[in-house]
Amino acid sequence: MLVEQTRAEALYERVRTVIPPLEWPAFADDIEAILELKRARNAVILAHNYQTPEIFHCVSDIVGDSLSLAREAMEVEADTIVLAGVHFMAETAKLLNPGKTVLIPDERAGCSLAESITANDVRALRERYPGVPVVTYVNTSAAVKAESDICCTSGNARAVIESLGVPRVIMIPDEFLAQNVARETGVEIITWKGHCEVHELFDRADIAELREAYPGVTVLAHPECPPEVVEVSDFAGSTAAMSAYVSERKPARVALITECAMSDNVAVDHPDVEFVRPCNLCPHMKRITLAGIRKALEENRYEVTVAPELAVRARLAVERMLAVR
Repeated sequence: MLVEQTRAEALYERVRTVIPPLEWPAFADDIEAILELKRARNAVILAHNYQTPEIFHCVSDIVGDSLSLAREAMEVEADTIVLAGVHFMAETAKLLNPGKTVLIPDERAGCSLAESITANDVRALRERYPGVPVVTYVNTSAAVKAESDICCTSGNARAVIESLGVPRVIMIPDEFLAQNVARETGVEIITWKGHCEVHELFDRADIAELREAYPGVTVLAHPECPPEVVEVSDFAGSTAAMSAYVSERKPARVALITECAMSDNVAVDHPDVEFVRPCNLCPHMKRITLAGIRKALEENRYEVTVAPELAVRARLAVERMLAVR
């Protein structure tokens, strides 16, 4: 028992600035069980940057944005992958690891962007714009990826589009991301009216109010935000890019215009930085809990599969993305 207490106490030391002492006992038992289950099952946990600190910092083996998780998924040697994120991320992990068991702790963890477009929609776009390459954000289903030429993330969208060497592309489904990337590339981008339900809620007035309330604050925005928000921010980039900005530049006061958990996770490693938290909550990400991860490992639930006829084509689109540097 002493070993377990020491391990739990060591983990809590890492997150004590973002998890109140009264909350920790509710997490400790599940954390201990998960650590043991991972060892017994030869399992790893991949966690997105929007997961809560007790998941992100205490039980996860690999953390990051969609791009880094996709890259790391290819190198995993474990038998089982638990994806602490939303369903399209688990599908991507399965595409890149067809011989491994991939689990998602809550099968209801979806995404407004993934739900905004179907494979039939992509086929209709191809008919309307023959010969124009389709660049698909990873926040989509495997069926949509299978109809695409190449995938992208918010972290590599510009590089992916420029790698094609064409004057015109279709970029789906995030309209705001496409508009923000279009301003950077000079490429004509045909968009789709899909939006992230978290980032679309921010507007220019929010940033103005933030700057008035917190003088000198550095504002970092996710490129899924409306262009008007990106225009008045100090920096725009993926969650990985925002984290790197804080690490490298160490602003005295910073606001991350994105999902709520992001600030907590970055703040753990930067106690000297003041984090203002004007966030919006992602209900899908918050379906993932320690209890759910524990059940996933105990009961092998919920296993993610991709139909073979889709997997080959969808995997090709993801692999083409990963080949772009």
